[in-house]
Amino acid sequence: MNHTNNPESNELFEKIISTNRVAKVVKGGRNFSYNAIVVVGDRKGTLGVGIGKANEVTDAIRKAKEKAEKNMFRVPIVRETIPHEILGKFGASKIMLKPASQGTGIIAGGTARALFEAAGISNILAKSMGSNTPGNVVKATIAGLKELRTVSEAARLRGKTFAELTGAEGK
Repeated sequence: MNHTNNPESNELFEKIISTNRVAKVVKGGRNFSYNAIVVVGDRKGTLGVGIGKANEVTDAIRKAKEKAEKNMFRVPIVRETIPHEILGKFGASKIMLKPASQGTGIIAGGTARALFEAAGISNILAKSMGSNTPGNVVKATIAGLKELRTVSEAARLRGKTFAELTGAEGK
């Protein structure tokens, strides 16, 4: 399945989120093309999403996969879940992401579930609100995941120590 010359692509998980036939109406009739949304991840906290468009489904999927591999980013994962609750927004789509305790699993719709599986998040609660268009749900989820911060990152950004932020005395 993964047969590019990229050495790290051997361990990448890829999932096609959606394919869609779109039409452009021209003087002679309709011109059909296809778009595809693909998610790739290493299941260790790195995730990428790509959208490709072409005249053939396979070409659209290939383009989307290439874009996803170029646009990968890190997701902070703490004990197989996310560090804190967050609301991701894009267009008319909103998605609420909540950390879940060990053994909960992925409680999410199909579109968001693929992203969590690719990132390696195995315990999470997610609720999609507003528009359920796959493209917008994916972008809202990505927006939420990019906003996540670990406690140590938040402390560093605010110029404080981990202990000052958590109230922990010698942890």
